[in-house]
Amino acid sequence: MLISHTRSVTYSPAYTIVPTYECFNRCTYCNFRTEPGQSPWMTLSAAESILLQLQNQKTCEILILSGEVHPHSSKRQAWFERIYDLCALALAMGFLPHTNAGLLSFEEMQKLKNVNVSMGLMLEQLTPALLNTVHRHAPSKLPQVRLQQLQWAGELQIPFTTGLLLGIGETEHDWWETLAAISDLHQRYHHIQEVILQPHSPGNQQTFNAEPFDPYQLPDVIAKARQILPLDITIQIPPNLVKDERWLLACIKAGARDLGGISPKDEVNPDYPHLQEQTLREILQPAGWDLVPRLPIYPHLDHWLSGELQTVVQHWRTQMIELDYG
Repeated sequence: MLISHTRSVTYSPAYTIVPTYECFNRCTYCNFRTEPGQSPWMTLSAAESILLQLQNQKTCEILILSGEVHPHSSKRQAWFERIYDLCALALAMGFLPHTNAGLLSFEEMQKLKNVNVSMGLMLEQLTPALLNTVHRHAPSKLPQVRLQQLQWAGELQIPFTTGLLLGIGETEHDWWETLAAISDLHQRYHHIQEVILQPHSPGNQQTFNAEPFDPYQLPDVIAKARQILPLDITIQIPPNLVKDERWLLACIKAGARDLGGISPKDEVNPDYPHLQEQTLREILQPAGWDLVPRLPIYPHLDHWLSGELQTVVQHWRTQMIELDYG
């Protein structure tokens, strides 16, 4: 007999657009970046062609995911304008942009708020010890600078996603300290929608020689994170990085309730294909979980958006009901 479906796990129907893979950071675990000047930037015409193909489909979120151009580079302004223009294009074509482009200035975040329904930045880990190892050649991975980005998001009332990268040389104490810092900021500003717990998963490009994070540890980490984080922060896990279906279900039982943006390709972990919607349903439903799509902004934060953004968001909320999204 099937278990009645009374519990929900969410995901965002998404597509990732990458303005550029070039990045001045050289994190040794990275499988995303290219050297500055070695890959072309996404053009607006190319992005428009992609977005045209996505119209009239279920894709609601356009994730603008970019490598970082150095703040003092002569290309920084052009880089920022490209990101802004891509967001504006996606918005004009009826999509909901969500930008994760690394460290931004307060002014850059303030401008991007006009063309994004939410934004994000992985905090990764607050311990400075990683500056001597995996972040030795990654100037923008200074913990306090990244934490400041979360504070600015709160001050600007930007719905925000952040998270931890697990298994890059940190300790368990570092996990709890980082989660506590996220909790403290959220209790001041109430702006964190999701915290991602992302296990390190080795890829072909990285130089970091370490074993993958043990996925069998994840349920315990999630359970402890659920105790530390306020209940209105959703814990997110990437299902393509938890290969064992039983342990994916164990992670959900432990308190993870979101599976992130599900798009054709995981740009951050290209060696690990996304599990698509139907596959996830086949895993979840027999265990009594409904897979429910969501927007990249949660309803209780809609009022932080401009009138223009609220109009597009409300259109998608109506669409989800009409299309029987869930």
